[in-house]
Amino acid sequence: MQTELEHILISTYKDGMIAYMETHPAAYEEAVQLAISDKQPFAWRAAWLLWSCLEENDRRVQKHVKEIVKSVKSKNDGHQWELLKILLLMEIDKKYEGILFNLCLDVWEDINKAPSVRMTAFKFILKLVKKHPELSKEITFLLQERYLETFSPGVKKSISKMMKGVTSMEEVCLETVKSL
Repeated sequence: MQTELEHILISTYKDGMIAYMETHPAAYEEAVQLAISDKQPFAWRAAWLLWSCLEENDRRVQKHVKEIVKSVKSKNDGHQWELLKILLLMEIDKKYEGILFNLCLDVWEDINKAPSVRMTAFKFILKLVKKHPELSKEITFLLQERYLETFSPGVKKSISKMMKGVTSMEEVCLETVKSL
């Protein structure tokens, strides 16, 4: 038998789902548990709905970051994409940063994955590089043509723009070190 949230997830449009979450704050817990589960068709929809309702570092989901991080690897592309979008909104504890960084590298390097999930993984990699500038030299190999060839020209241009921010940040770090 379906729960009320499960019914909402498969029978309501986005605005109705968001309205349900706003009027049923206790549903966030169930939504998180569904989002990290393999219970389809509810799991990826719950992740999508959570992302649609969340604020940055939303306390209702922040406490579940560990569970979300652990669940990402085993999901299919669309589900991974939704979970990574949630994690992009969260402050990640240092003990999970490395796990997530490596996971995102694996996603990025898999050129058979959907471009949307690869781009989101790349955004997460850059988020961590901005937090830990010393990693910037470690990611230049990610721009090799073999990783970019499956992207459209527009996506390649976006990646180039994102990397310019990292490169200028690297230069600032070098100048800071030189001045010490």
